[in-house]
Amino acid sequence: MPSEGTWVYVVNLRRVYWGRRTRRAIRAVRMVREFVKRHTKADEVVIDNELNNYIWSRSREKPPARVKIIVSIREEEPEEGGERIRKAVVRLAGRKLRPGRYKG
Repeated sequence: MPSEGTWVYVVNLRRVYWGRRTRRAIRAVRMVREFVKRHTKADEVVIDNELNNYIWSRSREKPPARVKIIVSIREEEPEEGGERIRKAVVRLAGRKLRPGRYKG
């Protein structure tokens, strides 16, 4: 489980092609969210608008087969003084980045 920091992942979205055509992009966004939650143990996942637009760019029936993402993980304290919230911000990565820890 990555601690606070930034990581690069490649998410395989080919499994969304097994489902109905009209729900593929919706399922792809959900798969990215679940992938990040599973790999970072985050309580909350925020998907950047640029990544969302990339998944939806070829309509709802033909999302990309895989997507390279950058995940920034932060732990935030709520204002009321409750438990710390682990938050992951997901954005689209460049083509030249390799999977693993990102120092940039």
